[in-house]
Amino acid sequence: MKLATLDDGTRDGQLAVVSRDLKTAHLADGIAPTLRAALDDWAFIAPQLDALYRMLNDGKAEGQARRPFDFDPARCMAPLPRTARRVTGAAYLNHPELEQRAQGAELAPAWRDEPVLRELAGDGFLGPLQDIVLARDDAGVDFGAALAVVTGDLAPGATPDAAHGQIRLLLLSNDIVLRNLAPGVLANGWDWLEAQLASAFAPVAVTPDELGEAWRGGKADLALRVSSNGNGVGVLEAGADMAFSFPQLLARLCRTRAIGAGTIVGSGVVSNRAARRKTPGYASIAEQRWQEMLAEGEALTPFMRFGDTVRIEMLDDSGKSLFGAIEQTLARAPA
Repeated sequence: MKLATLDDGTRDGQLAVVSRDLKTAHLADGIAPTLRAALDDWAFIAPQLDALYRMLNDGKAEGQARRPFDFDPARCMAPLPRTARRVTGAAYLNHPELEQRAQGAELAPAWRDEPVLRELAGDGFLGPLQDIVLARDDAGVDFGAALAVVTGDLAPGATPDAAHGQIRLLLLSNDIVLRNLAPGVLANGWDWLEAQLASAFAPVAVTPDELGEAWRGGKADLALRVSSNGNGVGVLEAGADMAFSFPQLLARLCRTRAIGAGTIVGSGVVSNRAARRKTPGYASIAEQRWQEMLAEGEALTPFMRFGDTVRIEMLDDSGKSLFGAIEQTLARAPA
């Protein structure tokens, strides 16, 4: 099924079920007021949401307390506007490998042995059409197309198989980074949080079964499209070159702790090795710049400036949008 959160002026918004074709929606407040509430009691709530989803797709939801309405992504918050824990992993090793090579170094062997995780802020998430607002645009503003999962409860020491069964939803995100701040932040021993802005999420969260056969081994084997200022930046294969699956990321996270329902775990920027790229084939500006440094000796592509746009979308096997699109503009903050 597909779920969205509508902006009703509250912190957690209002839960809605969205049709498979993303054309219509139906409020789910008679079942659960918010997605947070649904995740806390998933075994009881999910079947009810799925029943409404099936009626909506079959055109039989008219008899509910409210009528279906046209789905408008502009009304959406992030599907899960806030969470107690959000973590991202380096699942696509080509991304950090390129960064290290551009700096004349090699990726540490430990990165290949098990997932490297980084904790991020769990609040302030942006909706799919919200601007990226900053006072200045000279900090190396970079987009980053990534996938994420939302989990159920997991016990300490859970195996990847156990973790796989607790993946409730998949999300599509834009993980925005201030690249010019990152080296100084890391060198000074400060947390990455200073260089990582609030992420934006596509309007709809989907259950893994919506991917059909494209959901393989805890990976989404589908095409990811990224464009900037109306020009294609990359068409990537999200299932390819993912060194660590989502179940592996989750198992690494709960090695020493339990994780609660609603935890968001991201893949890191989707990245394909050169042999798999469809020119130019990048999901972040930084990766394109690293490649230019290796090929030309210097980075040529600029980071985002005020007025620049980014669009991120994943297509299903029939070529239709799975999550809806993220479309953002870098905007100047009011004086």
